Amino acid sequence: MLGISQNIKSLVNSLTNQTTPLHVKGGVWGVVFFLSLSASAQVGAPFIHDPATLAECDGKWYTFGTGGGGLISDDGGYTWHSGAERPGGGAAPDVLKIGDRYLVAYSGTGGGLGGTHRGQVLTMWNKTLDPKSPNFKYTEAVVVAESEDGDDCDAIDPGLLLDPTTGRLWCSYGTYFGNIRLVELDPKTGKRLEGNEAIDIGIDCEATDLIYRDGWYYLLGTHGTCCDGVNSTYNIVCGRSRSVTGPYIDNVGREMLKGGGKMVIAAHDKVVGPGHFGRTIVENGVEKMSCHFEADFNQGGYSVLGIRPLLWKNGWPVAGEVFKEGTYEIESQRHGYALELAVDFKRLDTGMRRWRRAENEEVKPIEMQKLQDVIGDWPAGEISVRNGDYMVRPHQQWTITAVEGKGGFLGQPFYKITIAGTNRALAATKKCEVTTVPEFTGADEQLWQIDQLTDGTYRIMPKSIPGTKKKLCLMSIADSTPTLGVFDFNSDNSKWDFK
Repeated sequence: MLGISQNIKSLVNSLTNQTTPLHVKGGVWGVVFFLSLSASAQVGAPFIHDPATLAECDGKWYTFGTGGGGLISDDGGYTWHSGAERPGGGAAPDVLKIGDRYLVAYSGTGGGLGGTHRGQVLTMWNKTLDPKSPNFKYTEAVVVAESEDGDDCDAIDPGLLLDPTTGRLWCSYGTYFGNIRLVELDPKTGKRLEGNEAIDIGIDCEATDLIYRDGWYYLLGTHGTCCDGVNSTYNIVCGRSRSVTGPYIDNVGREMLKGGGKMVIAAHDKVVGPGHFGRTIVENGVEKMSCHFEADFNQGGYSVLGIRPLLWKNGWPVAGEVFKEGTYEIESQRHGYALELAVDFKRLDTGMRRWRRAENEEVKPIEMQKLQDVIGDWPAGEISVRNGDYMVRPHQQWTITAVEGKGGFLGQPFYKITIAGTNRALAATKKCEVTTVPEFTGADEQLWQIDQLTDGTYRIMPKSIPGTKKKLCLMSIADSTPTLGVFDFNSDNSKWDFK
């Protein structure tokens, strides 16, 4: 937390002991109670600051924030509401599932703020994140890192990594006011390993997190100014190393110990100040990143939870985009053919064209084929689908619209996919095939999950398939034959683009 005005600094230490998440509006920190906000069922943009990495527990999703407490999603990670519980107050927690328990790390003070560098990082365990469960009980918190006024590091903003290659547990911490440090913890107890000395791995950032992928360790840090609402300049940068202890180098060879860092996400659309990175691996090829945005212009400038697809380009993480409603060609990666209704192709009556225009011949534009020109020739009932050469024709134009009130998945709602200008909807069948029905009814087999994959392409998956609990996605088993099948990130059969 940096670049904040003096009147804000004087409030922070007292606020970090509150049990209600903190919010930012117009550059002034304050406690905003969730009572009225949860009643309005904020969808896809819940209010929180410094969120922990998203954690799933018994079918629900959780995240914790500064000040204690946090958010819960009951519908797959789309609609969020208050209710998560975390004792200890403080700031900027993180959570990590190890075995059948959840390890929570948080900072007990606001280190670096109000002129002090005193701080502590603490850890505690719980068997569940559900406050209504009979097994819900946190262990006593233990201190794993400390800082004093004379230190060049603030013990705040912890980030946890369980190394998948070694099973060793690491915790990074620190703020812009000093070094970012790394300590090793015991994955069985959550305590700091006896005799372990902290290592400096970065500067000029805070709210760090560590992740591992394909032989590389990545240090994600938040750079810029926070806590100033729509004027906050927070952004997330990263470096990588072959060793968890560094050195972490960015894409042009700058060390993060010398202020380097490659951009992962910055302000865009109507949200500014992304900070506090978290990574969620849904499955191979499907990843999400979480953060907060210091201010969402559509939500009164409050700090909100952000969830974006996480892409990987040339070995570097970059934020993807929330899918936008619109009318598209749906193009198969297998061959480049477009998804279309299986109807007779109706030629445009333009007559034969010479190869060359005659001298002084008037050039007149040709109108595109319109829906009303062809829809009368289509069958009234179900119409199957196929892949074919894209010709910008009505039977190849799909309008994709969010469907509210039907839940969703991490960061996004379910969508309906209809032929543009009609209510004819793409649907899954009992035979695990795809068809179109004449009217969209909102049935689960007509609702679609659209995930941007780590390579930037998309997976299209029905919410459910009649008669089975299988999770299958839209795929091409031949150049012209779409069907439903098991998702395979390593095959272009499972991938689509929207153009």
